[in-house]
Amino acid sequence: MPRPHALPLSRRGLLAAGGLAGLGALVTACGGKNGSESSGVEGKSGDKSGGGSWSFTDDRKKAISLGSRPERIVAYIGSAAALYDFGIDDQIVGVFGPTKLKNGKPDVQAGDLDVDKVTSLGNTWGQFNVEKYASLNPQLLITNMFDPGALFYVPDEAKDKILALAPSAALTTGRVSMVEPIKRYAELAASLGADLKAKKVTDAKARFEAAAETLRKTVKSKKIKVMACSGSAELFYVSNPAVNADLIYFRELGVDFVVPQKTDKGGYFESLSWENADKYDADLLFLDNRTATLQPKDLTAKPTWSKLPAVKAGQITAWSSEPRFSYAGAAPLIESLTKAIQDAKKVG
Repeated sequence: MPRPHALPLSRRGLLAAGGLAGLGALVTACGGKNGSESSGVEGKSGDKSGGGSWSFTDDRKKAISLGSRPERIVAYIGSAAALYDFGIDDQIVGVFGPTKLKNGKPDVQAGDLDVDKVTSLGNTWGQFNVEKYASLNPQLLITNMFDPGALFYVPDEAKDKILALAPSAALTTGRVSMVEPIKRYAELAASLGADLKAKKVTDAKARFEAAAETLRKTVKSKKIKVMACSGSAELFYVSNPAVNADLIYFRELGVDFVVPQKTDKGGYFESLSWENADKYDADLLFLDNRTATLQPKDLTAKPTWSKLPAVKAGQITAWSSEPRFSYAGAAPLIESLTKAIQDAKKVG
């Protein structure tokens, strides 16, 4: 599991054994022919009629074939948000993962998806209501894959029951440059009927490309050391720009990141005690903004935090460490980082 510091540290809400009672009948009822792998030809991009057979090969090299294009999709919230940006909307009937905040407003990871139109199967790590999932009659489950073979936010304890209900598609989102999963989500969306030539999509791509070029030019003239990081009550995490997809891409554009010397298992970050939070020098802190992480206002009580040169200088900018893998989702992230670098001064 990548970056567990950014998720609740205790795996609350894991599916209780009793919650799976009686599921066998639902699996049998919903598995049907949609779970079978028949050969077929993909429909044309932009055609949402669902006519003809449908097929797609995911990043596990798993070929998924259905008798018709799936019209009832359940997806990890970040996956659903990315597909929405490419033009997939009504086909998404359910989501799982951080969808709504406690006040009922959409979580940042929901992007522009209308969260009131979809059924949530669980909002936090470990939560996935399998019976509710079965009741949606899913035809396809979609999620990210930060580590090979690991389906993001699909609990291991219920994985077999979940995957028995419908085919699954997983796209690689770790250890590759961010542009790769964006391209793959575009391909998946096109196979599902999205029109990649729609103005909404082409405008977003143009904005993304312009933002990337501006960042490239900015870092050539502005030498700023950036540290991608995240805070929890007990630990301070320094993220690895060689593993996180967005950081890999920003680094390709020339951003100078702190590289942690001793990463934890999985390679995504180095965890430091708060006493050692000043181990690395940085001019700008790129701070994880997910709802399960601590924000600047929460960190003022940490003495070491307050002593960091970048904190003293007020040079902290939000990092959407789990980016939306679409042009529309990524462009604002690049623009925000560019502005923060432009405004920053050397403090190290």
